[in-house]
Parts: sequence; structure tokens; C-alpha cells
Amino acid sequence: MRIKNLVLDRTDNKPIVWDAFFNKNSEQKPLVIFSHGYKGFKDWGPWNLVAEQFKKANLFFVKFNFSHNGGTAENPIDFPDLEAFAENNYSKELNDLDEILNYLLSQDNEFLKEINTNNITLIGHSRGGGISIIKASTETRIKKIITWASVCDFSKRTATIGNLEAWKKEGVKYVLNGRTKQQMPHNYQFYEDFKAHENLLSIKLASESIMVPQLIIHAINDPSVAFNEAEALHKWNNKSKLVEIKDSNHVFDGQHPWNDNKLPKALETVVLESISFIQSTSTEKEL
Repeated sequence: MRIKNLVLDRTDNKPIVWDAFFNKNSEQKPLVIFSHGYKGFKDWGPWNLVAEQFKKANLFFVKFNFSHNGGTAENPIDFPDLEAFAENNYSKELNDLDEILNYLLSQDNEFLKEINTNNITLIGHSRGGGISIIKASTETRIKKIITWASVCDFSKRTATIGNLEAWKKEGVKYVLNGRTKQQMPHNYQFYEDFKAHENLLSIKLASESIMVPQLIIHAINDPSVAFNEAEALHKWNNKSKLVEIKDSNHVFDGQHPWNDNKLPKALETVVLESISFIQSTSTEKEL
């Protein structure tokens, strides 16, 4: 089954739009939850083809839009709601990931019988990798963590959005989206929220406390998030496995829109490595 644009409504928060890819056979399958990155969304480029590959491997694959990523329930692609984007922050994204996980494991989820609730993997790309690492470090229900081109430090990215004094004074800073040509707003609350939760949002501290198997995949020539960030993640958790991808970029040669019916070779390698890792029966000691 391929179920698109399901909506998790929440009383005091914006809804979360999500997709589920799985074989409907009443067989409990490992749950995989994918978190997109900065200026990303669940339907970006070849992510649907990626989801199909996990489905073929008999995994229950979920991808979702963070509630304040700029998409809406009516239009989950690109960024029609820049007001919501301006109010996004790391704390909201962690809460979104927590709520989608809670929902998927609850009796409210009509597909619960298809999920092995004791076999849950988080996958995060870029900023979503950092969010997934932090979540995995504090959540006992998570059994494995995989990052694709993940950042290793939120602090330097938060501070480099613009001059802090000017940002505080103006209340908002803008970052150009090179593809859509939109000026993406970041309200100053983004920085305030980070400073208020700086220890919780330390990817280094989270990585050092991860107790489950961790797979780190990164392109050596990534122009957006340098490979040394993957090396830092690997160093902070000596039980992790680092896979280097050669001759590729931050999105493993994907792009948006993606009009091919096949994955780019680099991304196919990333997917195969990830599926193998999830299906492996290796214990933490064996890693």
C-alpha cells in the first residue's frame, strides 16, 4: 500500500501530514520513520521512490512533513505557508517526531497490526538527522538510528543565519531558497528557543549517549554539510558505523522535481545500506 497525505490533527498545534508505504499482509514489520531536512519536505525529489524501496523490503516506512516546514495539509509540497516556516524551531521538530511516533504506536493508528512496535528505526536527512539523533538518545522505543548527510552541530547554524544584534532588532531574518526563489523567514524566536534548550539540542551530547546501533552515511564531497561532520558523529559514538559515498553530493544526486523512475546510483546505495542495516540482526556489541 501507498497511502499519501494522511493528516494527524492536533488540538493545540498545526497538523502533521504523513505518508505510509507498506505491504498490507497483517505481518508485523519493522517501523521506519524518515525526517526531512531544512527547506525540505516529505515529497521532495526521489523520496517517494526511496519509500517504495523500503516497502519492497517489507518494512513499514513513514515519512512526514514537520508541522512548521512551510507546507500545509492542502499543499504539502514546497512552502505556501511562510508564516509557519518563520515560527519553526528545533523544539517543534522534536515534538513533531515524538507525536508522530506516539500516534503510530497507538490504537488510533488503523495500521497498527502491520507494525512491529519493538523494532523501530529513525532515519534523518541533514537537519532531520540531528533531530533524529537527539530523539534516539532519549527514547527507549527506538532500536536503531540512521543518518543521511546529517549535521553534527545546531549551534553554529543557528547563529549564522544572520547578525544576531540585527536579527534581534528586526525580529526576522531571511534566507533565499535558490530553487523556489522565496525569501524564507526565520523569526528571532528560533534563536531564543535554541538558547533556552541548548543542552538538550546538543547533537554531540546526544551522540555520546546513544545506546542503540547507529549508521552514518555521508558523501565525501558533500558541499552543504562537510564530511568531517560525519566523522565527528562517528567519533562521538564508537559503536557507530560510517559509510562513505564517493562522487556525490548532499542529496546523493537527487533533485527536485525528480522525473526518473529509478533512483540515482548514489541514493540507491544509501537506501540499500540502510535496509541492510535495519534487517541485520547484529547486536550493539557486534557493531
